[in-house]
Amino acid sequence: MTKKETSTFYLTERITMTSSGTAVTATVDLGSFIDVVQRQCLAIEEIDFIFQGTAADTPLTTAAGADSTVFVQVSDLNRGGTIQFADDRALCASATLNLDYSNNSVTKAMDHFPDIFGSKDGVRLVVNDQLYITGEASAVAGSNAINATVRMKCHVRKLSNKDFVALTLQAVAGDN
Repeated sequence: MTKKETSTFYLTERITMTSSGTAVTATVDLGSFIDVVQRQCLAIEEIDFIFQGTAADTPLTTAAGADSTVFVQVSDLNRGGTIQFADDRALCASATLNLDYSNNSVTKAMDHFPDIFGSKDGVRLVVNDQLYITGEASAVAGSNAINATVRMKCHVRKLSNKDFVALTLQAVAGDN
């Protein structure tokens, strides 16, 4: 059985992609939210992705300068700064942005995440002490940048001994 320990709060992190085809990573430190002794974990309710150009008001097509596909993923294990397939158990959420420069249009797709992996109340439970954000854009124009902000709606949850051990073993097994 799990028990909600805090009210809902938001964690936000931004990554900036400045080079075509080069992955960029960032981490979100969860050390102050996860307490192994108390069997606490982070429960992720929602993850939103917000894409912007070099400045907050720069059009994305200007920042890309050509047709571009932008990938951003959140995972609870370090995958070495690479974009992962959707079957990776460490993957918490993922988004893709397609920029059609010639038609000045943008298409955004988000996966149906966070994946709950059997949680009855529809949250992703994380026991690791960091989340990893990886982003990659296939095209970025000159001195421009494509920014992706990840906003996570979360709360802290306390687990039973049995649930905490099972979740920890699952997290360790996902590292393989």
